[in-house]
Amino acid sequence: MPRYEYRCRSCGTTFEVSRPMAESSAPADCPRGHDDTVKLLSTVAVGGSAAGAPAPQAGGGGGGCCGGGCCA
Repeated sequence: MPRYEYRCRSCGTTFEVSRPMAESSAPADCPRGHDDTVKLLSTVAVGGSAAGAPAPQAGGGGGGCCGGGCCA
């Protein structure tokens, strides 16, 4: 289930709520009892490396497509 981050405008507390995507825009009450909250825009960070994945080769290796167009 997705987690959404909210901030309380009254006390400044930031908190998360797990809820279905269909309820993502529903209001959320602050854990301290306030109801003036706003949903924050979250970012997703993806990192790491693919073990065993081949490294890119210089020169294109045989005339494939590069940059969206086909090279000769």
